[in-house]
Amino acid sequence: MAGSVQPRQLALALPHAESLSRDDFLEGPANAAALALVDSWPDWPNRIMLLTGPAGSGKSHLAAVWAEQAGARSTTAHALTAAAVPGALATGALVVEDLNPSGFDERALFHLMNLAREDQAFVLITARVPPAAFQVELRDLRSRLRAVPVVTLLPPDDQLFRALIVKFCADRQLSVDETVVSYLTTRIERSFAAARQAVELLDSEALRLGRPVTRALAAELLRDA
Repeated sequence: MAGSVQPRQLALALPHAESLSRDDFLEGPANAAALALVDSWPDWPNRIMLLTGPAGSGKSHLAAVWAEQAGARSTTAHALTAAAVPGALATGALVVEDLNPSGFDERALFHLMNLAREDQAFVLITARVPPAAFQVELRDLRSRLRAVPVVTLLPPDDQLFRALIVKFCADRQLSVDETVVSYLTTRIERSFAAARQAVELLDSEALRLGRPVTRALAAELLRDA
């Protein structure tokens, strides 16, 4: 029919499983210290350790690997309450994810750190920034946090960055060749989050357009981004 408009195909935001096993963790100089921390448990320099790094850098993956090894329970910093602390430490090991400067109960965290020390429990805390950047009102908690050893995940080097792009594509069952990977590594920000976002964009647009993921498609999308 003249003047008809073709309907726009919608890409469904389906969940994509990402393996968090030790074998699926991509190793490189950027995360060597953090991986060594997990692998060296229980011979840690401190019962409480802090793992920091930018979004998507592998903190949660490493925390999941350690939790499997240590039989640890997991919680998020913003969900932690003083009443829940004893139960959270019941197995003698706990992961506290995503500690940020303003989204946690200071008294609950202070109680957790005290009880962990008394019970000789292990705690692995993840955060995007070190405690020195936090504005903590409880003086005792502030000093405790700053005494916790910090292991930092660094930005990815060239080899790890390329491997990340390949892994994110594999997690979404995307078949890509070397030209796509090479193009992305030279066109996007050198960060974990940027690699994940670029692959998500390629996946959703390839599905919407009914096209394979090629260098040409990547060039079109990044030019319009």
